[in-house]
Amino acid sequence: MPKRLEGQVALVIGATRGAGRGIAVELGAAGATVYCTGRTTSRQRSPFGRPETIEETAELVTAAGGTGIAVQVDHLDVEQVRDLVHRIDTDQDGRLDVLVNDIWGGDPYLGDFRLPFWEHDLPRGLQVLHNAVDTHIITSWHVAPLMVKRRRGLVVEITDGRPDEFHDHLFYDLPKKSVMRLAVAYAEELGPHGITGVAVSPGWLRSEAMLEGMGVTEENWQDWYWREPEHRPPDWLGSESPRYTGRAVLALATDPDVSRWNGRTVYTRDLAPVYGFTDVNGTMPGHGIYGGDVLNDQLPRQEDYS
Repeated sequence: MPKRLEGQVALVIGATRGAGRGIAVELGAAGATVYCTGRTTSRQRSPFGRPETIEETAELVTAAGGTGIAVQVDHLDVEQVRDLVHRIDTDQDGRLDVLVNDIWGGDPYLGDFRLPFWEHDLPRGLQVLHNAVDTHIITSWHVAPLMVKRRRGLVVEITDGRPDEFHDHLFYDLPKKSVMRLAVAYAEELGPHGITGVAVSPGWLRSEAMLEGMGVTEENWQDWYWREPEHRPPDWLGSESPRYTGRAVLALATDPDVSRWNGRTVYTRDLAPVYGFTDVNGTMPGHGIYGGDVLNDQLPRQEDYS
């Protein structure tokens, strides 16, 4: 593919796995230099205990055609974030074109989704807010001066759901809505300096943890649907790979008129027909075959779309 981001610099926080990894790889495929941050390295795992590492993500970025740079950072640590941004400023001569705030870090703390918020453990609930919101604000606070100085840049908040819907319970809904409001704040405060802020919401994301929980891989992810005929959750067939989220962010990063999205929350499935990108299997989740065909139980097996 054309190196549409050649010479540009991106920072993807929370790039260890999931959407963050997919976004980093797609930006790399377009030729960008991508700083990939997270807490899990080949030498040290985060408290979540997942095996994916930031070095692996950086290697995937480089293999895709970009330059991947892995940096271990705890984005709740202000000094670590300050040092990271200083390094980018020094190494890239003050250039940072794209910031993607993808840190979530909430799953181990959420508890039973069927319980009302007052029956959840308060410290654990507050930790979700620290992990999923404070990290974004701390990073944007340090990055903003670089972008303002150059009067250009894109800041993407990765979220879930729509602004007008309540999502499960307070400790899940509030952080997801908070980063949507961050996009609004960026539009108001950074917009006059030529910087665009957008919140992007994937659909049902086939993250590494999700695939592992279903007992499948990205290569055979539809098998879970066909293996559970008595359940057959149709939404699973409309799920999205992390690379689909990456292609949505790439489309925004290469759009000369990206400011039209300033302050908005948009779904990957809404951006796909506007920009004409597809998921890795050539489909466009949320459209076409993932409409009536699924609901009518007429969707062919994976190999028919390979």
